[in-house]
Amino acid sequence: MSARPCSGLGWLLCCGALLAPAAGYVIVSPVSWAVPSEVDEDLDGASAEDALPALLEDPGSIWQRRFPAARARPPPVPRGMFSYRRPGGPAPRPRAGLARFLAHASAWGCLATVSTHEQIQGLPFGSCLPISDGPFSNSTGTPFFYVTARDPVVADLMKNPMASLMLPESEGDFCRKNIVDPEDPRCARLTLTGQVITVPPEEVEFAKHAVFSRHPGMRKWPRQYEWFFMKMRIEHIWLHKWFGGGASISREEYFQAVPRKA
Repeated sequence: MSARPCSGLGWLLCCGALLAPAAGYVIVSPVSWAVPSEVDEDLDGASAEDALPALLEDPGSIWQRRFPAARARPPPVPRGMFSYRRPGGPAPRPRAGLARFLAHASAWGCLATVSTHEQIQGLPFGSCLPISDGPFSNSTGTPFFYVTARDPVVADLMKNPMASLMLPESEGDFCRKNIVDPEDPRCARLTLTGQVITVPPEEVEFAKHAVFSRHPGMRKWPRQYEWFFMKMRIEHIWLHKWFGGGASISREEYFQAVPRKA
């Protein structure tokens, strides 16, 4: 006599018997994993901050045994992954040392000037420029530029030397290691504001060594563009490295600090 398939209440009992061994398990997944669409929908539905740490735990598979509350174990928290601070978490990164690190490690920055162009006169105008604050072995904290008067940004500076230079941490490995988007507030950004002036004759040799040691290809740029060196005389330092805005750093603290990555 052949076995009859489960139906009605019997069918539910069959399903319960099959799923009983999985009752003590929950599904988790690191944010960097590619997961099926149905699992992805489940994860999106559990996006509250108190649920995020459990989703980031990597147990070696997408299934993890669920423990009673009395035996619950706190999941590991990647550095810089949450907007709230946790007891025993990483200490805040030093402001001045981090600012000096960004100034020294950055190969380029975004310079914003007050435009002198007829169509946008008086409005902000930005451009990305290669920079150097000194050779690899000598950080000065002062950005140096190799520019030509034909550059619209330089034309602006000749009439109004005030400018802001933004240096992003996205070029480093902190954001990548901590699975932080380059535009995330925890991926630091340094903004230096001051006057961009022509390097005086007594500093030209140092400026040349500072810039060409970091950007050797610049030595062969076409000479007919009449390149020359400029530097920023820093007046204000602003570091943004967490949610909720940035912090001002004094010039004294900035120039006395040693570049520190973390």
